[in-house]
Amino acid sequence: MRTRRDFLWQTGGGFSSLALIDLLARDGFAFAPPPAASVNPLAPKDPHFAAKAKQAVFLFMNGAPSQVDTFDPKPELTRQNGKPYSGKLAVGSNGRPIGYLMQSPFEFKPRGKSGLPISDLFPHTSRFADDLCVIRSMQTDTAAHASGCLQMSSGSIFIGRPALGSWVTYGLGSGNESLPAFVVMTDPRGGPIGSASNWTAGYMPAAYQGTLFRSSGAPLLDLKPPAGASGATQRRSLDLLKELNAEHLRTHQQDNELAARAQSYELAYRMQTEAAAAVDLDRETPATRARYGIDDRLTADFGRKCLITRRLLEKGVRFIQLYSGGGHIEDTWDGHNDCITNHRLHAGETDRPIAALMEDLKATGLWDETLLLWGGEFGRTPTSEGVGKPGRDHDWHGFSMWLAGAGVKGGQAIGATDDLGFAAVDQPVHVSDLHATLLHLLGLDHTRLTYFYQGMNQRVTGVRGVVVKQVLA
Repeated sequence: MRTRRDFLWQTGGGFSSLALIDLLARDGFAFAPPPAASVNPLAPKDPHFAAKAKQAVFLFMNGAPSQVDTFDPKPELTRQNGKPYSGKLAVGSNGRPIGYLMQSPFEFKPRGKSGLPISDLFPHTSRFADDLCVIRSMQTDTAAHASGCLQMSSGSIFIGRPALGSWVTYGLGSGNESLPAFVVMTDPRGGPIGSASNWTAGYMPAAYQGTLFRSSGAPLLDLKPPAGASGATQRRSLDLLKELNAEHLRTHQQDNELAARAQSYELAYRMQTEAAAAVDLDRETPATRARYGIDDRLTADFGRKCLITRRLLEKGVRFIQLYSGGGHIEDTWDGHNDCITNHRLHAGETDRPIAALMEDLKATGLWDETLLLWGGEFGRTPTSEGVGKPGRDHDWHGFSMWLAGAGVKGGQAIGATDDLGFAAVDQPVHVSDLHATLLHLLGLDHTRLTYFYQGMNQRVTGVRGVVVKQVLA
Protein backbone atom coordinates (compact mmCIF):
# COMPACT_ATOMS: atom_id res chain seq x y z
CA MET A 1 0.00 0.00 0.00
CA ARG A 2 1.44 3.36 -1.05
CA THR A 3 0.99 6.65 0.70
CA ARG A 4 0.02 9.83 -1.16
CA ARG A 5 3.59 11.06 -0.72
CA ASP A 6 4.96 7.91 -2.41
CA PHE A 7 2.43 8.26 -5.21
CA LEU A 8 3.38 11.91 -5.92
CA TRP A 9 7.10 11.08 -5.72
CA GLN A 10 6.85 8.18 -8.20
CA THR A 11 4.41 9.73 -10.66
CA GLY A 12 6.36 13.01 -10.76
CA GLY A 13 9.67 11.29 -11.22
CA GLY A 14 10.93 13.07 -8.09
CA PHE A 15 10.37 16.47 -9.73
CA SER A 16 8.40 17.77 -6.75
CA SER A 17 11.42 17.26 -4.49
CA LEU A 18 13.59 19.76 -6.37
CA ALA A 19 12.11 22.73 -4.48
CA LEU A 20 12.74 20.97 -1.15
CA ILE A 21 16.33 20.17 -2.10
CA ASP A 22 16.92 23.81 -3.09
CA LEU A 23 15.59 25.08 0.24
CA LEU A 24 17.68 22.56 2.18
CA ALA A 25 20.80 23.47 0.21
CA ARG A 26 20.39 27.17 0.96
CA ASP A 27 20.46 26.41 4.68
CA GLY A 28 23.37 24.02 4.38
CA PHE A 29 21.36 20.84 5.07
CA ALA A 30 21.81 19.26 1.65
CA PHE A 31 25.01 18.29 -0.13
CA ALA A 32 28.23 17.92 1.81
CA PRO A 33 30.26 21.13 1.82
CA PRO A 34 33.88 21.01 0.69
CA PRO A 35 36.46 20.66 3.47
CA ALA A 36 36.70 23.93 5.39
CA ALA A 37 40.43 24.19 4.81
CA SER A 38 39.94 24.20 1.04
CA VAL A 39 37.57 27.16 1.05
CA ASN A 40 39.04 30.66 1.34
CA PRO A 41 36.46 32.72 3.27
CA LEU A 42 38.23 35.91 2.20
CA ALA A 43 38.12 35.24 -1.53
CA PRO A 44 36.86 38.36 -3.38
CA LYS A 45 33.09 38.45 -3.80
CA ASP A 46 30.86 40.51 -6.04
CA PRO A 47 28.84 43.27 -4.31
CA HIS A 48 25.07 43.20 -4.45
CA PHE A 49 25.15 46.09 -6.91
CA ALA A 50 27.74 48.30 -8.59
CA ALA A 51 29.33 50.83 -6.27
CA LYS A 52 32.28 53.20 -6.35
CA ALA A 53 33.62 52.41 -2.88
CA LYS A 54 35.66 49.22 -2.55
CA GLN A 55 37.44 49.93 0.75
CA ALA A 56 36.63 51.80 3.93
CA VAL A 57 38.49 53.55 6.74
CA PHE A 58 36.81 54.29 10.08
CA LEU A 59 38.66 57.15 11.81
CA PHE A 60 37.35 56.42 15.30
CA MET A 61 37.71 59.33 17.73
CA ASN A 62 37.50 57.27 20.91
CA GLY A 63 35.94 59.09 23.86
CA ALA A 64 33.33 61.15 21.97
CA PRO A 65 34.09 64.55 20.37
CA SER A 66 31.82 67.50 21.11
CA GLN A 67 29.53 68.36 18.21
CA VAL A 68 29.19 72.03 19.25
CA ASP A 69 32.99 72.43 19.20
CA THR A 70 33.67 70.68 15.88
CA PHE A 71 31.03 70.59 13.13
CA ASP A 72 27.77 71.98 14.59
CA PRO A 73 27.99 75.74 15.32
CA LYS A 74 25.38 77.12 17.74
CA PRO A 75 25.00 80.94 17.82
CA GLU A 76 22.16 80.60 20.34
CA LEU A 77 24.48 78.74 22.70
CA THR A 78 26.86 81.70 22.51
CA ARG A 79 24.03 84.11 23.32
CA GLN A 80 22.95 82.04 26.34
CA ASN A 81 26.46 81.33 27.57
CA GLY A 82 26.62 81.08 31.37
CA LYS A 83 22.89 80.53 31.88
CA PRO A 84 21.48 77.42 33.60
CA TYR A 85 19.88 74.85 31.32
CA SER A 86 16.11 74.75 31.87
CA GLY A 87 15.05 72.31 29.15
CA LYS A 88 13.24 69.00 29.64
CA LEU A 89 15.96 66.79 28.18
CA ALA A 90 17.79 64.71 30.76
CA VAL A 91 21.47 65.58 30.57
CA GLY A 92 24.42 64.27 32.49
CA SER A 93 25.52 60.69 33.14
CA ASN A 94 26.10 58.67 36.31
CA GLY A 95 25.08 61.57 38.51
CA ARG A 96 27.84 63.87 37.28
CA PRO A 97 27.21 67.57 38.06
CA ILE A 98 25.54 69.83 35.50
CA GLY A 99 26.81 73.38 35.24
CA TYR A 100 25.77 76.21 32.95
CA LEU A 101 25.37 76.45 29.21
CA MET A 102 28.85 76.84 27.76
CA GLN A 103 29.60 78.38 24.37
CA SER A 104 32.29 76.93 22.18
CA PRO A 105 35.65 78.66 22.57
CA PHE A 106 36.51 77.66 19.00
CA GLU A 107 35.68 79.83 16.01
CA PHE A 108 33.56 78.42 13.21
CA LYS A 109 34.14 79.67 9.67
CA PRO A 110 32.53 78.79 6.33
CA ARG A 111 35.02 76.61 4.44
CA GLY A 112 35.48 75.82 0.78
CA LYS A 113 33.15 76.75 -2.04
CA SER A 114 30.28 75.06 -0.20
CA GLY A 115 30.68 77.29 2.87
CA LEU A 116 30.43 74.30 5.20
CA PRO A 117 31.11 75.66 8.71
CA ILE A 118 33.98 73.90 10.49
CA SER A 119 35.68 74.71 13.79
CA ASP A 120 39.22 76.09 13.81
CA LEU A 121 40.19 72.88 15.60
CA PHE A 122 40.68 71.46 12.10
CA PRO A 123 42.70 73.90 9.96
CA HIS A 124 44.03 71.07 7.75
CA THR A 125 40.94 68.89 7.35
CA SER A 126 38.84 72.00 6.63
CA ARG A 127 40.74 72.34 3.33
CA PHE A 128 38.62 69.39 2.22
CA ALA A 129 35.31 70.92 3.30
CA ASP A 130 33.79 70.41 -0.13
CA ASP A 131 34.42 66.67 0.22
CA LEU A 132 32.86 66.29 3.67
CA CYS A 133 29.28 65.17 4.25
CA VAL A 134 28.56 66.04 7.89
CA ILE A 135 25.66 64.29 9.59
CA ARG A 136 24.65 66.58 12.47
CA SER A 137 21.76 64.47 13.74
CA MET A 138 23.44 61.21 14.80
CA GLN A 139 21.89 59.23 17.67
CA THR A 140 22.82 56.15 19.68
CA ASP A 141 21.05 54.12 22.37
CA THR A 142 23.54 54.50 25.20
CA ALA A 143 25.58 57.05 27.14
CA ALA A 144 28.27 54.59 28.31
CA HIS A 145 31.61 54.44 26.52
CA ALA A 146 31.88 50.63 26.44
CA SER A 147 28.42 50.00 24.98
CA GLY A 148 28.68 53.15 22.82
CA CYS A 149 31.90 51.96 21.19
CA LEU A 150 30.38 48.51 20.70
CA GLN A 151 27.26 49.92 19.06
CA MET A 152 29.25 52.17 16.75
CA SER A 153 31.56 49.27 15.87
CA SER A 154 29.05 46.43 15.63
CA GLY A 155 25.53 47.87 15.62
CA SER A 156 24.75 46.43 19.05
CA ILE A 157 25.41 47.49 22.65
CA PHE A 158 26.02 43.83 23.55
CA ILE A 159 29.34 41.99 23.38
CA GLY A 160 29.71 39.17 20.88
CA ARG A 161 28.30 40.66 17.69
CA PRO A 162 30.44 40.86 14.53
CA ALA A 163 32.14 44.19 13.96
CA LEU A 164 31.31 46.35 10.97
CA GLY A 165 34.66 45.43 9.40
CA SER A 166 33.74 41.76 9.78
CA TRP A 167 30.46 42.31 7.96
CA VAL A 168 32.23 44.15 5.14
CA THR A 169 34.86 41.44 4.67
CA TYR A 170 32.18 38.74 4.96
CA GLY A 171 30.25 40.46 2.18
CA LEU A 172 33.12 41.44 -0.12
CA GLY A 173 36.10 39.27 0.83
CA SER A 174 39.62 40.66 0.56
CA GLY A 175 41.55 42.40 -2.19
CA ASN A 176 44.89 40.97 -1.02
CA GLU A 177 45.93 37.40 -0.20
CA SER A 178 49.03 38.45 1.73
CA LEU A 179 47.47 40.82 4.27
CA PRO A 180 44.44 40.67 6.59
CA ALA A 181 41.20 41.95 5.11
CA PHE A 182 40.28 43.85 8.30
CA VAL A 183 43.05 45.77 10.11
CA VAL A 184 42.80 47.66 13.41
CA MET A 185 45.29 50.17 14.82
CA THR A 186 44.77 51.45 18.36
CA ASP A 187 46.23 54.32 20.34
CA PRO A 188 49.51 53.73 22.24
CA ARG A 189 47.77 55.02 25.38
CA GLY A 190 45.45 52.01 25.25
CA GLY A 191 42.60 50.51 23.29
CA PRO A 192 38.93 51.46 23.52
CA ILE A 193 36.87 50.25 26.46
CA GLY A 194 35.73 46.80 25.44
CA SER A 195 39.03 46.17 23.68
CA ALA A 196 38.88 43.36 21.08
CA SER A 197 35.07 43.17 21.37
CA ASN A 198 35.12 46.17 19.01
CA TRP A 199 36.72 44.18 16.18
CA THR A 200 35.61 40.62 16.90
CA ALA A 201 33.95 38.42 14.27
CA GLY A 202 31.38 37.38 16.88
CA TYR A 203 29.34 34.42 15.67
CA MET A 204 30.97 34.52 12.22
CA PRO A 205 34.02 32.44 11.31
CA ALA A 206 37.15 33.77 13.01
CA ALA A 207 38.67 34.57 9.60
CA TYR A 208 36.56 37.76 9.53
CA GLN A 209 37.83 39.25 12.79
CA GLY A 210 40.05 42.33 12.82
CA THR A 211 43.81 41.94 12.99
CA LEU A 212 45.57 44.31 15.36
CA PHE A 213 48.53 46.11 13.75
CA ARG A 214 51.18 48.09 15.60
CA SER A 215 52.20 51.41 14.04
CA SER A 216 55.89 50.99 14.86
CA GLY A 217 58.32 48.09 15.00
CA ALA A 218 57.01 44.71 13.88
CA PRO A 219 53.36 45.12 12.78
CA LEU A 220 52.51 41.81 14.42
CA LEU A 221 54.29 40.06 17.26
CA ASP A 222 56.02 36.73 16.53
CA LEU A 223 55.70 37.24 12.78
CA LYS A 224 59.43 37.03 12.08
CA PRO A 225 60.72 33.45 11.53
CA PRO A 226 63.26 32.07 14.00
CA ALA A 227 66.92 32.76 13.31
CA GLY A 228 68.53 30.17 11.04
CA ALA A 229 65.26 28.96 9.50
CA SER A 230 65.54 29.12 5.71
CA GLY A 231 62.60 29.92 3.46
CA ALA A 232 62.68 26.40 2.00
CA THR A 233 62.57 24.80 5.45
CA GLN A 234 59.67 26.99 6.51
CA ARG A 235 57.80 26.21 3.30
CA ARG A 236 58.18 22.46 3.77
CA SER A 237 56.99 22.74 7.38
CA LEU A 238 53.92 24.70 6.35
CA ASP A 239 53.08 22.24 3.55
CA LEU A 240 53.22 19.33 6.00
CA LEU A 241 51.14 21.28 8.53
CA LYS A 242 48.61 22.08 5.81
CA GLU A 243 48.23 18.37 4.97
CA LEU A 244 47.80 17.40 8.62
CA ASN A 245 45.25 20.20 9.19
CA ALA A 246 43.28 19.21 6.09
CA GLU A 247 43.10 15.62 7.30
CA HIS A 248 41.96 16.71 10.75
CA LEU A 249 39.38 19.09 9.31
CA ARG A 250 37.71 16.32 7.31
CA THR A 251 36.23 15.10 10.59
CA HIS A 252 35.60 18.62 11.96
CA GLN A 253 34.16 20.42 8.94
CA GLN A 254 31.91 22.70 10.97
CA ASP A 255 34.70 23.97 13.22
CA ASN A 256 35.18 27.50 11.90
CA GLU A 257 37.74 28.40 14.55
CA LEU A 258 39.88 25.44 13.55
CA ALA A 259 39.57 26.26 9.85
CA ALA A 260 40.52 29.90 10.45
CA ARG A 261 43.53 28.86 12.54
CA ALA A 262 44.71 26.52 9.76
CA GLN A 263 44.42 29.28 7.16
CA SER A 264 46.14 31.80 9.44
CA TYR A 265 49.44 29.92 9.22
CA GLU A 266 49.59 30.39 5.47
CA LEU A 267 48.54 34.04 5.75
CA ALA A 268 51.19 34.65 8.40
CA TYR A 269 53.83 33.18 6.07
CA ARG A 270 52.85 35.55 3.26
CA MET A 271 52.61 38.48 5.67
CA GLN A 272 56.24 38.21 6.74
CA THR A 273 57.20 40.31 3.73
CA GLU A 274 54.00 42.27 2.96
CA ALA A 275 53.16 43.42 6.50
CA ALA A 276 56.72 44.42 7.30
CA ALA A 277 56.91 46.46 4.10
CA ALA A 278 53.61 48.20 4.87
CA VAL A 279 54.87 49.64 8.16
CA ASP A 280 58.42 50.41 6.97
CA LEU A 281 58.29 54.17 6.52
CA ASP A 282 62.04 54.75 6.35
CA ARG A 283 61.96 55.09 2.58
CA GLU A 284 59.35 57.84 2.61
CA THR A 285 60.58 61.26 1.50
CA PRO A 286 61.11 64.05 4.06
CA ALA A 287 58.24 65.93 2.40
CA THR A 288 55.83 63.03 2.94
CA ARG A 289 56.94 62.56 6.53
CA ALA A 290 56.40 66.27 7.14
CA ARG A 291 52.89 66.25 5.64
CA TYR A 292 51.85 63.39 7.92
CA GLY A 293 53.67 64.90 10.91
CA ILE A 294 55.69 61.74 11.52
CA ASP A 295 58.67 63.63 12.91
CA ASP A 296 56.53 65.85 15.14
CA ARG A 297 55.99 64.47 18.63
CA LEU A 298 52.34 65.62 18.70
CA THR A 299 51.31 63.98 15.42
CA ALA A 300 53.89 61.18 15.12
CA ASP A 301 51.75 58.20 16.14
CA PHE A 302 48.55 59.08 14.29
CA GLY A 303 50.64 60.27 11.34
CA ARG A 304 52.32 56.86 11.10
CA LYS A 305 48.96 55.13 11.30
CA CYS A 306 47.48 57.27 8.54
CA LEU A 307 50.48 56.68 6.27
CA ILE A 308 50.33 52.93 6.97
CA THR A 309 46.61 53.13 6.18
CA ARG A 310 47.43 54.57 2.77
CA ARG A 311 49.91 51.74 2.21
CA LEU A 312 47.35 49.10 3.23
CA LEU A 313 44.69 50.61 0.97
CA GLU A 314 47.13 50.51 -1.93
CA LYS A 315 47.53 46.77 -1.28
CA GLY A 316 43.78 46.10 -1.23
CA VAL A 317 43.00 45.82 2.50
CA ARG A 318 39.23 46.03 2.69
CA PHE A 319 38.47 47.71 6.04
CA ILE A 320 40.71 49.67 8.41
CA GLN A 321 39.68 50.94 11.85
CA LEU A 322 41.97 53.65 13.20
CA TYR A 323 41.68 54.81 16.81
CA SER A 324 42.54 58.22 18.23
CA GLY A 325 42.55 58.17 22.01
CA GLY A 326 43.06 55.21 24.32
CA GLY A 327 42.51 54.40 27.94
CA HIS A 328 40.06 56.75 29.64
CA ILE A 329 39.11 60.40 30.29
CA GLU A 330 41.79 62.84 29.12
CA ASP A 331 43.77 60.21 27.20
CA THR A 332 40.74 60.06 24.89
CA TRP A 333 38.29 62.67 23.55
CA ASP A 334 36.35 62.25 26.82
CA GLY A 335 36.61 65.88 27.95
CA HIS A 336 34.90 65.70 31.34
CA ASN A 337 37.47 67.82 33.14
CA ASP A 338 38.50 70.32 30.47
CA CYS A 339 36.92 69.84 27.06
CA ILE A 340 38.80 72.83 25.64
CA THR A 341 42.31 71.59 26.39
CA ASN A 342 41.27 68.01 25.63
CA HIS A 343 39.95 68.75 22.15
CA ARG A 344 42.88 71.00 21.28
CA LEU A 345 45.20 68.10 22.09
CA HIS A 346 43.40 65.32 20.23
CA ALA A 347 42.41 67.44 17.23
CA GLY A 348 46.02 68.59 17.06
CA GLU A 349 47.20 64.97 17.04
CA THR A 350 44.90 63.90 14.20
CA ASP A 351 44.04 66.88 11.98
CA ARG A 352 47.24 67.08 9.92
CA PRO A 353 47.60 63.29 9.39
CA ILE A 354 43.98 62.92 8.27
CA ALA A 355 44.37 65.76 5.78
CA ALA A 356 47.60 64.20 4.47
CA LEU A 357 45.81 60.87 3.99
CA MET A 358 42.99 62.57 2.09
CA GLU A 359 45.50 64.45 -0.06
CA ASP A 360 47.36 61.24 -0.95
CA LEU A 361 44.16 59.33 -1.70
CA LYS A 362 43.24 62.03 -4.19
CA ALA A 363 46.73 62.07 -5.73
CA THR A 364 46.90 58.28 -6.19
CA GLY A 365 43.35 57.76 -7.46
CA LEU A 366 42.36 55.78 -4.36
CA TRP A 367 39.90 58.51 -3.41
CA ASP A 368 37.49 57.23 -6.05
CA GLU A 369 37.25 53.81 -4.40
CA THR A 370 37.81 54.58 -0.70
CA LEU A 371 35.18 55.59 1.86
CA LEU A 372 36.17 57.57 4.96
CA LEU A 373 34.11 57.77 8.16
CA TRP A 374 35.02 60.08 11.08
CA GLY A 375 33.43 60.23 14.53
CA GLY A 376 33.17 58.82 18.03
CA GLU A 377 30.70 56.73 20.04
CA PHE A 378 28.42 59.74 20.81
CA GLY A 379 28.73 63.49 21.44
CA ARG A 380 28.95 65.90 24.38
CA THR A 381 26.54 68.22 26.15
CA PRO A 382 26.40 71.97 25.42
CA THR A 383 26.52 72.46 29.21
CA SER A 384 29.65 72.54 31.32
CA GLU A 385 30.23 69.80 33.85
CA GLY A 386 29.93 71.69 37.09
CA VAL A 387 29.92 75.43 37.71
CA GLY A 388 33.04 77.13 36.40
CA LYS A 389 34.43 73.93 34.91
CA PRO A 390 35.08 73.73 31.15
CA GLY A 391 34.32 70.02 30.83
CA ARG A 392 31.36 68.53 28.94
CA ASP A 393 29.39 65.37 29.74
CA HIS A 394 28.12 62.63 27.40
CA ASP A 395 25.33 63.40 24.91
CA TRP A 396 23.87 60.59 22.81
CA HIS A 397 20.73 62.46 21.72
CA GLY A 398 22.33 64.35 18.84
CA PHE A 399 25.92 64.61 17.61
CA SER A 400 28.05 64.90 14.46
CA MET A 401 29.99 62.53 12.23
CA TRP A 402 31.26 62.93 8.68
CA LEU A 403 31.75 60.78 5.60
CA ALA A 404 33.92 61.49 2.57
CA GLY A 405 35.32 59.75 -0.47
CA ALA A 406 33.87 57.36 -3.03
CA GLY A 407 30.14 57.77 -3.63
CA VAL A 408 29.70 60.55 -1.04
CA LYS A 409 28.17 63.93 -1.86
CA GLY A 410 30.48 66.39 -0.11
CA GLY A 411 30.15 69.99 0.94
CA GLN A 412 26.93 69.51 2.86
CA ALA A 413 25.47 69.07 6.34
CA ILE A 414 22.56 66.69 6.88
CA GLY A 415 20.06 66.95 9.73
CA ALA A 416 20.18 69.33 12.69
CA THR A 417 20.18 69.47 16.46
CA ASP A 418 18.12 71.98 18.44
CA ASP A 419 19.24 75.62 18.86
CA LEU A 420 21.54 74.74 21.77
CA GLY A 421 22.88 71.47 20.33
CA PHE A 422 21.40 68.94 22.75
CA ALA A 423 19.29 66.65 20.56
CA ALA A 424 18.55 65.85 16.93
CA VAL A 425 15.37 67.59 15.81
CA ASP A 426 15.64 67.29 12.03
CA GLN A 427 16.31 64.03 10.16
CA PRO A 428 17.58 61.95 13.09
CA VAL A 429 20.11 59.34 11.93
CA HIS A 430 20.48 56.27 14.11
CA VAL A 431 23.68 54.20 14.15
CA SER A 432 21.85 51.50 12.18
CA ASP A 433 21.06 54.07 9.47
CA LEU A 434 24.73 55.05 9.33
CA HIS A 435 25.76 51.41 8.94
CA ALA A 436 23.13 50.81 6.26
CA THR A 437 24.44 53.85 4.37
CA LEU A 438 28.07 52.80 4.65
CA LEU A 439 27.27 49.30 3.38
CA HIS A 440 25.24 50.78 0.53
CA LEU A 441 28.22 52.89 -0.54
CA LEU A 442 30.24 49.66 -0.69
CA GLY A 443 27.62 47.98 -2.87
CA LEU A 444 26.00 45.93 -0.10
CA ASP A 445 22.29 45.89 0.72
CA HIS A 446 22.09 45.69 4.52
CA THR A 447 18.82 43.72 4.31
CA ARG A 448 20.50 41.08 2.12
CA LEU A 449 23.83 40.93 3.97
CA THR A 450 22.79 38.30 6.51
CA TYR A 451 24.39 35.51 8.52
CA PHE A 452 22.31 32.60 9.78
CA TYR A 453 22.74 32.23 13.54
CA GLN A 454 20.45 31.09 16.36
CA GLY A 455 17.68 30.29 13.91
CA MET A 456 17.64 33.77 12.37
CA ASN A 457 19.20 35.66 9.48
CA GLN A 458 21.21 38.17 11.51
CA ARG A 459 22.04 41.67 10.20
CA VAL A 460 24.44 44.33 11.42
CA THR A 461 21.50 46.74 11.36
CA GLY A 462 19.20 44.40 13.27
CA VAL A 463 15.54 45.06 12.53
CA ARG A 464 16.04 48.70 11.57
CA GLY A 465 18.29 50.78 9.36
CA VAL A 466 17.51 53.09 6.45
CA VAL A 467 19.99 54.32 3.86
CA VAL A 468 20.47 58.10 4.19
CA LYS A 469 20.10 58.92 0.52
CA GLN A 470 21.23 62.53 0.90
CA VAL A 471 24.72 61.20 1.57
CA LEU A 472 24.92 59.59 -1.87
CA ALA A 473 26.55 61.46 -4.73
